[in-house]
Amino acid sequence: MQRSPDCYRFARRGTVDGTPDANAGVPSNWRGGDGSHRHTPAENEDMIMNKPEDTAPIFQHYRLLLFSIAYRMLGNATDAEDIVQDAFLRWLQASGNEVQSPKAYLSTIVVRLCLDQLRSAREQREVYVGPWLPEPIATGQMPELSETAAQAEALSLAFLLMLEKLNPLERALFLLREVFEYEYSEIAAIVEKSEANCRQIFHRAQQHLDKGRMRFSASREQQERITNRFLQASLNGDMQGLLSLLSNDIVSMGDSGGKAALKAGLMPVFGPEKVARGYLGALRSLPAGVVTRITEVNGQPALVGYLNEKPVGAILLQIEGEQISHLYYVVNPEKLNWL
Repeated sequence: MQRSPDCYRFARRGTVDGTPDANAGVPSNWRGGDGSHRHTPAENEDMIMNKPEDTAPIFQHYRLLLFSIAYRMLGNATDAEDIVQDAFLRWLQASGNEVQSPKAYLSTIVVRLCLDQLRSAREQREVYVGPWLPEPIATGQMPELSETAAQAEALSLAFLLMLEKLNPLERALFLLREVFEYEYSEIAAIVEKSEANCRQIFHRAQQHLDKGRMRFSASREQQERITNRFLQASLNGDMQGLLSLLSNDIVSMGDSGGKAALKAGLMPVFGPEKVARGYLGALRSLPAGVVTRITEVNGQPALVGYLNEKPVGAILLQIEGEQISHLYYVVNPEKLNWL
């Protein structure tokens, strides 16, 4: 479910020591004492109405780019949407002299807010119940999220998880340069580092990620075929059929956040026998009436379970060659709003 573009919410976020100030260039009378927004919805509406008529179309032109950056930075679509709206409100209040380029200004605000969010997220992850997985999003109606091969790769759940190896600054540098093709001069201005330093950070990020890149890339046809076989084996309770699809070093990870009625292990599961048995056991615990469909999630075929037409879980498969190397399932109800 994609949020309406005319919904302008503002989430209160402060800055973190050592990161660029996301409020840079934003008038002080627009901030609260903690750097947060203090306007009422009516005042927000006044800001929108008092801007030139072409403001909204310009924002709409960059909105998908900004969301794409924020989602890949955070792995959370809801927070990404909040940050994009934050950036728009800051732009509405900025003077003409402050904004030489809407794209540069909006990108800067979005990246800096994401850096702040990532720093604070570390503490939240320490108390998160069980494995943490990115929030999945339905992408069948949003092909613009993966226009290039690099963008398509960086949208997959497997790649978003791999980005967790990077520190926040490395992640920002890698995404801006490798995925969204920003120039080093643009990146340097956004993160307030020299171009030479940005090149070094990008190279270091590349080295970290190269170690974990998939050994084989599955075609779309392979993904669809293996996902269909996995679904059929699941519906039939076919243990041997499942085992034939799982690699010897298969890893299964489930994210419930401790909030789901459906079963999800608190630790990753390793090995085809344990994964298959655990998975079939979890299926037996599903409430009556759950319907499973194959739909596109994060740019790949995925299994989504629905109860009364509401999503209750999503399963994404990482396929290498002709076998499944990783099985990811998300049943945390707070992470299913974008399916």
